[in-house]
Amino acid sequence: MSRVVVTGSSDGIGRETARQLIDAGREVIGHARDADRAKELRAALPGLRDVLIGDLASLAQTRALAAAIADAGPFDAVVHNAGIGGGAPERVETADGFERIFQVNTVAPYVLTALAPRPARLVYLTSGLEAQGRVTFDDLQWSSRPWDGMQAYSDSKLFDVVLAFAVARRWPDVLATAVDPGWIKTKLGGPDAWDEVDDGAATQVWLATSDDAAARVSGVYLKRFEQLEANPAASDVDVQDGLLAALADLTGVELPR
Repeated sequence: MSRVVVTGSSDGIGRETARQLIDAGREVIGHARDADRAKELRAALPGLRDVLIGDLASLAQTRALAAAIADAGPFDAVVHNAGIGGGAPERVETADGFERIFQVNTVAPYVLTALAPRPARLVYLTSGLEAQGRVTFDDLQWSSRPWDGMQAYSDSKLFDVVLAFAVARRWPDVLATAVDPGWIKTKLGGPDAWDEVDDGAATQVWLATSDDAAARVSGVYLKRFEQLEANPAASDVDVQDGLLAALADLTGVELPR
């Protein structure tokens, strides 16, 4: 039986991903940012093996979550689903001094990838807005630019694809992919979204578990089981190495070779 961790699984696409994995007979570890959400998740999905707690807006709690994943492992796959949306009217800084969207959407999956034992498969959720993302290494934190919440979100989702492609290149023994789940009817997507939540989870469940040749891929960007062309910056080795170096400098955590 394969074992899978799904971050951000207390609601939305993450919860549906965990549910589909459980229904498929997988052993699943969920994740919630606090004890109340963990309790709710356990009640909603009693088939979970466990729920780990950690607020990804905190670097210390993200490090602790990586240690908890290590203690609960080994795992066959980790689905990096957790994330927050854009559109915030002003820049919000976390206690660690990071811009919040950047920390949750980019820093957290990087730190978890670097510190938790590497599984056979890593799936990173991105967004179609990655196509509008821009690489600005001299101001990743939006500390000197006029604030634009949607651009900050688009940038963070591009960085998720860059991270997936960088990990695929650095770790040839791991299948690392990025998935656009689509515009899904969740709290984040809103009621006007086009697609249902089960559609938004299906591709990452397939990538995390399937033995189909089409699922055993690495360094690619997918939506609805099909490979798409990502933002060209994601395939730029200099961009990949630049992001890894910037994240290592900001967090003090190096991605192992």
